[in-house]
Amino acid sequence: MDNTDGGALTAGARAHSNIALAKYWGKRDSALNIPAVGSISVTLDALYTDTTVSFTSDLTQDEFTLNGELQPSGQVSLRRVGDALDRVRKLAGLDRAATVSSVNNFPTGAGLASSASGFAALVVAACAAAGVAASPRELSVLARRGSASAARSIFGGFVELHTGASEDGSDSFAEELLDGAAWPLSVIVAITDESAKPVSSTEGMQSTSASSPFYPAWVADAPSNLDRMREAILARDFATVGELTEHSCLALHSLMFTTRPALIYWNAATVAAIHAVRAVRDGGIPVYFTIDAGPQVKAVCLPQNADTVAEALSAVPGVRAVIRSGLGPAARVLGTATAGTL
Repeated sequence: MDNTDGGALTAGARAHSNIALAKYWGKRDSALNIPAVGSISVTLDALYTDTTVSFTSDLTQDEFTLNGELQPSGQVSLRRVGDALDRVRKLAGLDRAATVSSVNNFPTGAGLASSASGFAALVVAACAAAGVAASPRELSVLARRGSASAARSIFGGFVELHTGASEDGSDSFAEELLDGAAWPLSVIVAITDESAKPVSSTEGMQSTSASSPFYPAWVADAPSNLDRMREAILARDFATVGELTEHSCLALHSLMFTTRPALIYWNAATVAAIHAVRAVRDGGIPVYFTIDAGPQVKAVCLPQNADTVAEALSAVPGVRAVIRSGLGPAARVLGTATAGTL
């Protein structure tokens, strides 16, 4: 059933990237994209995706343009976008193809969570265009189906994603733990390679769960690690948050290193940036590193120390750019229109 009356239904949205302080890796249910463990992240104000969705009767199939490039038929990214749109169309009783245009203001597929901001922006824009009045929790579940970390980018500040227990994934959603304004932090991102990573996170997780001998311990340890991180955030205990963040990062990459074949996303500049962060901390400034599935290093620090940390990372050989960020807001609609553009 088509609930439109002829004109294109269009909406735009912006969602911000996030970095996990307590990380997840692996799936409880691959078909429903339910993570094997929970996670806690911070949303970044400096990194975001803008997406426009337009449902129109003029198309016979979905079209997806990413950073100005039309994605060819059969491309994995187009299929994943189409699947997300199908879930929104089902909710809306809508029978129209869509054009989707998405732009990231940071490197795509390079370990900076572009899929998180991308799918969060997509579901927010698609629901707005289709007239689906979804709650933040419902948006989070929809976003998770596209990318588990996207469930967190629906919210701003400090965010927790639950793995849940239900078979249908209805209780695997994210929620805000603490507003970013309640405890401002800075995140300095050291870009060491802007190219897309050679092994996607989805593929890497499948390999890790199947072959790393440490994977069962990772899943078993997750609940206690999440409890400790949550308590430290709510107590504004920066030293404990930082220590837990680095531990989660190194535990994650230990899983990757022991996957067969090994997943080594780091490069020489990644390792040098880690040592630079530790040197700054040894000098008396509290700062802690974290790295996702990619070669980029993110340094978490207090706002008054952001200049010093950014300067130290900028001086690391092989660091191509440094991005300074605070904690960002929730995903939001930028505008809606009918039979036209934003």
